[in-house]
Amino acid sequence: MGFLIAIIVGALVGWIASKIMRTDPEQGALANIIIGIIGAFLAQLIFGSLLGIGSAAATGSFSFWGIIWGVVGSVILIGILKLAGVLK
Repeated sequence: MGFLIAIIVGALVGWIASKIMRTDPEQGALANIIIGIIGAFLAQLIFGSLLGIGSAAATGSFSFWGIIWGVVGSVILIGILKLAGVLK
């Protein structure tokens, strides 16, 4: 059941981040899911583990703070992918 929630939250988070970064036309549903899941993991690693921000520990869960931090991580990931030339 946790895997299914991760896919749903990843799709939502990836889609929101792609709208913010204006990369939605070049990303499909699968890319949104992958970017959302990796972005949430990135946010939890950076903000939760390294910086110790308490609400970042909820990243990846289906909660308000989990979605917010997941979007932050996904936006960072899309920015990195844009700098690397993978996304336009």
